[in-house]
Amino acid sequence: MITSPGPAEYADSYLVEVLEEFGLAQKYVRAEGNTLFRLADDGTEVGVFDCASGFGSLMFGHNNPDLVAHAKRLLDEQTPIHAQFSGYSYAVDLAAALNSIIRRELRTEDKFYGLFGNSGAEAVEITIKHAELDRGARIAELDDAVRAHVEAARSAVASGAVLTDRARALIGGNVGDETEAFARLVAEMEGRNAETRRRPPLFLALEGGFHGKLVSSVQLTFNEEFRGPFKALAAQARFVPMDRPELIAKVAEEERAVLLGPVLRDGVVDVAEHDFPVFAAFLVEPILGEAGIKPMTSELAAAVRAACDTIGCPLVSDEIQSGMGRSGTFLAGTQIGLVPDYVIVAKALGGGIAKLGVVLVNEHRYRKEFELMHTSTYGRDGFSSRLALKVLEMLEADDGLAYRLAAERGAAAEAMMRGIHADFPDVVKEVHGKGLMLGLELHDQSGSASEEIREAVKYEALAFVIGGHLLRKHRIRIFSTASNVDTMRFEPSVYLTDEEIARFDAALRDVCSILRDQDPSRFV
Repeated sequence: MITSPGPAEYADSYLVEVLEEFGLAQKYVRAEGNTLFRLADDGTEVGVFDCASGFGSLMFGHNNPDLVAHAKRLLDEQTPIHAQFSGYSYAVDLAAALNSIIRRELRTEDKFYGLFGNSGAEAVEITIKHAELDRGARIAELDDAVRAHVEAARSAVASGAVLTDRARALIGGNVGDETEAFARLVAEMEGRNAETRRRPPLFLALEGGFHGKLVSSVQLTFNEEFRGPFKALAAQARFVPMDRPELIAKVAEEERAVLLGPVLRDGVVDVAEHDFPVFAAFLVEPILGEAGIKPMTSELAAAVRAACDTIGCPLVSDEIQSGMGRSGTFLAGTQIGLVPDYVIVAKALGGGIAKLGVVLVNEHRYRKEFELMHTSTYGRDGFSSRLALKVLEMLEADDGLAYRLAAERGAAAEAMMRGIHADFPDVVKEVHGKGLMLGLELHDQSGSASEEIREAVKYEALAFVIGGHLLRKHRIRIFSTASNVDTMRFEPSVYLTDEEIARFDAALRDVCSILRDQDPSRFV
């Protein structure tokens, strides 16, 4: 039964208040393909072209009939949803199917082990936990190595080995005989090492990156508005500019920490520094969605991989928004040669119906004990897993037709946007993205001759004004990216039609002409 919007008294009251101001508060009653439907005052349906597409979740559109039929069949078959701790689950089949595709794209024989959650943000949280478990294991291995060096040096001192001047300087010079001096040296090093071990983990990420809004994942999201109020709750990150990969080495040096240990060289005991694993992981998006749909370059991908190898931390590719074929390949990182240790997929994996996120960890980084340490009630449920298997089947069908459609339809949409850029160079700054993950970036309007436009920019409301205008006048639903409000995002399904592209073209040209003429009175 379809009902009219009720009062937003008990949920989203402030959100509705903000959206109402710009004509964006709507209750959609049906969805199909690239269209959302609302009810007009007379009860008839009004279709709205949905360019937001669940922020990239709808690779095959709203309520894809094949996926809906499959979901109904799964329920009719009484697919077990809750069969936790049984070992064999449909998630095992999903992990195998994902491995088949990812190993092909990454051109590797390495296995990737799947860890399951309910969303992209939860998958990032799982990644953070697993990476910290891995870091802890690396620290334990380093501790074992240091202890082994201590025992070897202790035996050598007992057999007549002496301490170097540098080793004695660490304990204040000539203090007692070699045995006593060595004991004091070990105590001094252990005290300093204990302090180093208390250092919390750090993560690396790119400026502009977005990895979720949960307690830990939000700390890897660059936007200070989202991250700032919650800094005290979780491990912190250091952010690197996309165009300055050389700064990774500088950050690593600034944060460098060491464990001290004795080293025996030619019968003399010296002090050695062992690099301490400060960084748990480096997270990147092959296409930075909320930064303005900005793809990483192949040069940046190579630099990040080299930095991770040098530092010794895993590289995590967050493909939550860019993956699942949206860029024209299953992983957007494939196109830039990104070689990750972890891959995160979500959003479109559930076909726009199921809530599902999966972390895939390379066997060389995987810690199997994590499977008993992290659980999720719906994380491996049969319904979501089997629905995701159907999504993968559809992506791979006809020798990857969906990937080719994403590339071809995306190229058509991008050509349209570049045509607008050429005709309105004073309004449109750039077109970003790949495939069906595109962004049209407007020039900063803070210097507009219109006071109304300047005010809208001041309060970061211009994107809402534009969105309201497109919805009311052109029946097009679109939003800006979260951390770059000058960029309008475009992420429809692979079934994008020429007619929809033409509609969007006309609507964008209308907005550009208003901004070019500095005439906000024409905004609906």
